[in-house]
Amino acid sequence: MPGLVLARVHEFCGPARRTLALMLARALPGTVVWIRPAWSPDRLNPDGVRGLIDPARLLNVTPKRPEDLLWSMEEVLRSGQVALAVAELPEPPGLTPVRRLQLACETGAAEGAQRPLGVLLLPGAGGAPGVESRWHLAPRHSIAATRWRLERHRARMAPPRTWEVERRGRRLVLRDTATAPA
Repeated sequence: MPGLVLARVHEFCGPARRTLALMLARALPGTVVWIRPAWSPDRLNPDGVRGLIDPARLLNVTPKRPEDLLWSMEEVLRSGQVALAVAELPEPPGLTPVRRLQLACETGAAEGAQRPLGVLLLPGAGGAPGVESRWHLAPRHSIAATRWRLERHRARMAPPRTWEVERRGRRLVLRDTATAPA
């Protein structure tokens, strides 16, 4: 994704937020730690993700307590052993937990083997304070093409912007639409 800062925590929201996280995972090496609540009925289907990444790259973590979702992500990021940790959250966390995640990314980058990225998947329009950037992905499929609209809603060092992502065979093509999000 354009301008995604490494060793930081970013937020993905919108109806295709999981797809966006899988697109990012495809571009990064190694294992992806995917954290989701044990009580959530939504699960990634290995056959469904196979078109984007090898499902064997996914390490699923399913904490039973809400407070363990962010704790798990913090520990993964602090280790610096994986390039990407994704946490599906039922609601936006507060500023203090996000700040702890940012510090864990910095520690992981300094002491680990990777410069880890943290991604928070949030329902609706998201809204976690303190994230490096907020991204929204929505499907724009047609009979002729598989497309999505990617919007950067906020970023510390870049203005809002939109792109079109199109799947062409096994490739994903990103086209800048050079407009602000609607």
